[in-house]
Amino acid sequence: MMLTALGLMSGTSLDGVDVALIETDGRQIKAFGPSGYRRYTDGERSLLRQALMEAVHLPQRDARPGVLREAEQAVTRAHAEAVATFTAQNRISCQDIDIVGFHGQTVLHRPERKLTVQIGDGLALAKAIHIPVMHDFRAADVEAGGQGAPFVPVYHRALAQSLNREGPLVVVNIGGVSNITYIDGTDTLIACDTGPGNALLDDFMYREMHQPFDTEGRFAAQGKPDEAWIAQALTLPFFALPPPKSLDRNDFAQLRLGAMAPADGAATLTAFTAAAIARVVPLLPKPPKSWIVSGGGASNLTMLRMLRERLAPATVEAAQTLGWAADAIEAQAFGFLAARGLKGLPLSYPTTTGVPIPMTGGIIARP
Repeated sequence: MMLTALGLMSGTSLDGVDVALIETDGRQIKAFGPSGYRRYTDGERSLLRQALMEAVHLPQRDARPGVLREAEQAVTRAHAEAVATFTAQNRISCQDIDIVGFHGQTVLHRPERKLTVQIGDGLALAKAIHIPVMHDFRAADVEAGGQGAPFVPVYHRALAQSLNREGPLVVVNIGGVSNITYIDGTDTLIACDTGPGNALLDDFMYREMHQPFDTEGRFAAQGKPDEAWIAQALTLPFFALPPPKSLDRNDFAQLRLGAMAPADGAATLTAFTAAAIARVVPLLPKPPKSWIVSGGGASNLTMLRMLRERLAPATVEAAQTLGWAADAIEAQAFGFLAARGLKGLPLSYPTTTGVPIPMTGGIIARP
């Protein structure tokens, strides 16, 4: 049975809420619907940055001390507004949507402590939008001993099946953190986080240039990467670990650039993301023949150039050149995952998160 699912994603880049509609049975994608975006205000982004700092000390996943309660309310409200605007603009009735997949905002990811925290109130959202909401996707996986991330690989596989392309193929999502899905035929699905995505660069641009991000990578294009710094950073133990493995947004926040011009700093952090992605190749069963880049990093032309240099002779393409909605893929994925969760299908596998057995997940909140 085909379902109309609305996916909502607010990633670790803290930029805003992506909204996307798809028609799916949880196995195949019948049709892509429209997508939308609701940017976080400067005040909301500042609140979320405070929440990230306070979440480090969370004792348990349902605790919401201090600013975290205020941040959770802001996240829920922003998502309700995003859905209301999206349905109004596209003249869609809430009765036409079977399920909403609500990821929430990750503020802490510590799978080694069986702790992953996404703020956002699923029940309050369901009541606000009058549609059933599936939320808390990652908890069951982490509780069972998985990494709880990445969660988009099953959707990447569904997208890749439509390409009829010879493998191995990798879909790389560059959000706040970067993650890959390695696909070779219908049987082999391997996934992991590879290292920083846009988070270090965005934080640097915010601190040094008072800008939320490096538009199209123009600022980094003016600088020169510090290859010695990158080589040293890549000696961190995480990069030698085989998949599956996952990261918290702030796992590399302790890295400090030396004294260098701001453009060189941006170039170095952009190149670090590209080098960390390339570092995973020796850990895969076979060298990939093609790479498809999605997420915010797909719009960074300097990032794409650096990836092509480091991944040659493989091809590197931005997802949008294939007709995929690069900025909406993660939102589409959580619509897809909600449909899978409704049917009790697995969301994660031993080769994607390290969970002992294929796991379904998600909690349904009804209006």
